[in-house]
Amino acid sequence: MQLPARRHPQFDPASLYAYPEHLRANLQDLPAAPGVYIFHAQGDSLPLYIGKSVNLRSRVLAHLRNPEEARMLRQATHISHIRTAGEIGALLLEAQLIKQQQPLYNQKLRRNRQLCALQLRDGRPEVVHARDMDFASTPGLYGLYSSRTAALQALHGLADVHALCLGALGLEKLPPGRACFRAMLQRCQGVCCGRETPAEHAQRLLAALESLQIATWPYPGPIALQERCDDLQQLHVVHHWCYLGSVTSLPQARKLAKVAAGFDADGYKILCRPILTGQLPIVQL
Repeated sequence: MQLPARRHPQFDPASLYAYPEHLRANLQDLPAAPGVYIFHAQGDSLPLYIGKSVNLRSRVLAHLRNPEEARMLRQATHISHIRTAGEIGALLLEAQLIKQQQPLYNQKLRRNRQLCALQLRDGRPEVVHARDMDFASTPGLYGLYSSRTAALQALHGLADVHALCLGALGLEKLPPGRACFRAMLQRCQGVCCGRETPAEHAQRLLAALESLQIATWPYPGPIALQERCDDLQQLHVVHHWCYLGSVTSLPQARKLAKVAAGFDADGYKILCRPILTGQLPIVQL
């Protein structure tokens, strides 16, 4: 029989925590400003953890006071940081570094995923893949998913919320004119048995998908977003929703803009609102 946790104090994470005094020396160089911070292990072969904040000093201190992160803190030998001109630059750089360096303790963004989306073909949603089309320029795509399974699960969720028919969505096979099981439970409005017209069902499906629509890249080429604070100005170079890097001058930005860029889901999620709403000044390159 397994003994209660209190009989095994060696398994209590808090009991293993030792305040990491050796890391506090790194606080002297940490500004109360935006940027990315990196916890390094011995040898610097790979980082342990990469994070971002609008206040580097405050955020790193929160890690040092956290017994739940004791294991990582015991392995860390020092902390480095990279300043950015603002929050958007910090978000972009964090995502880029995590994918490039694969930190041990970052669970999200660790791998470049095979992206999927939903697309209507003859009125029926199908799963399409980024390897087969350019998500940045193809209209009529909905949702960003890491796998076909995730996309189909999301479609099932839409059907539940909006009383859509699984048969009409292609998720179930039904004999023509026969009501699906969900229709009998009043969870489908009955397009499968004539209580609702196909046009009405299609209209509700479009309304359900509307909030998931992927915006196509709104410029003919790459752009630079200008972000600045009191002592730093950066140009974040972006093309097809893909972050190419940050520089401090237009000539550098134009040079960076020549790098080939494909659709990037993380870049899209970070940049879609700032770009489409004009949150930052934009220069077309």
